[in-house]
Amino acid sequence: MPLRIGYVREHFSSPLLQFAAVDEGKTFTLVECPSGTGQLISRLSKDEIDVAIALTDPLISGIANGSKAYKLVGSFVSTPLNWAVIAGRDADFSDISSLKSTTIGISRQGSGSQTMAYVMALQQGWPTDDLKFKINNDIRGLIDSVNDGSTSAFMWEWFTTKPFVDSGEVKFIGSVPTPWPSWLIAAHPTRAAVDDVRRFLEGLADYVKSFDSEESRETANVNFIETHFGYPAEDVKAWLKTVAYPKSCLTVSEQVIRDTLRVLEQAGVVTAPEGGFAIETFVNTEVAVLS
Repeated sequence: MPLRIGYVREHFSSPLLQFAAVDEGKTFTLVECPSGTGQLISRLSKDEIDVAIALTDPLISGIANGSKAYKLVGSFVSTPLNWAVIAGRDADFSDISSLKSTTIGISRQGSGSQTMAYVMALQQGWPTDDLKFKINNDIRGLIDSVNDGSTSAFMWEWFTTKPFVDSGEVKFIGSVPTPWPSWLIAAHPTRAAVDDVRRFLEGLADYVKSFDSEESRETANVNFIETHFGYPAEDVKAWLKTVAYPKSCLTVSEQVIRDTLRVLEQAGVVTAPEGGFAIETFVNTEVAVLS
């Protein structure tokens, strides 16, 4: 039975889409999760997917907070994610500092849009236990929420939100880059067979290597993202200057896990057990190398 791969259909996923087009469902099928990492984690828990390509911080915080639905099996994007902070087009909010004590829109509980709101609060010196959230499911719900005034702002990846800013539907008031590499890969510890997951990651690594090459960045990547996502070429080229992929999809950095946990603990998202976190429990070392 083919692996069910959960993913978010964004420009970051281009190497995965290229791999899937060639595989044609023989070894894996794609399951789109437009609400993001919170939805991916939920679907891992509900036996709706076997593998998730998802954001680093919610995956790590989920395991730290007791989830047994998955373990880390690989890496996908090695550069930080630039989270845009977005307010309604006619809202009075003009910068991040003006959002204190307001209600922030998030896609789902445990999503990147929520964990990064805690990081934003930490950077601003706000008490993180005062944060208030409203769940709005996806980017359309988040946009509607800031424009009807039920939330003050939301956070989403910059190049995904840029078309809505350019059209005047919402406004950009700041950004919060992640202090860690942005995308990891997780799999259910028993439902996803080790050999199948390794084979998938090895195949994905070939497409990642090709996509990340200087030659592909010049023309092929720009054309692919323009065609599949409708972004203007100048935005694609600007994004390509900011992103890098790992040399191997089958490694997970111990330092990345430690650094992410440290910031999430400071932000109040996770609480370390007595004696600290056992990093090896976060990773399925039958699949991935903990480096």
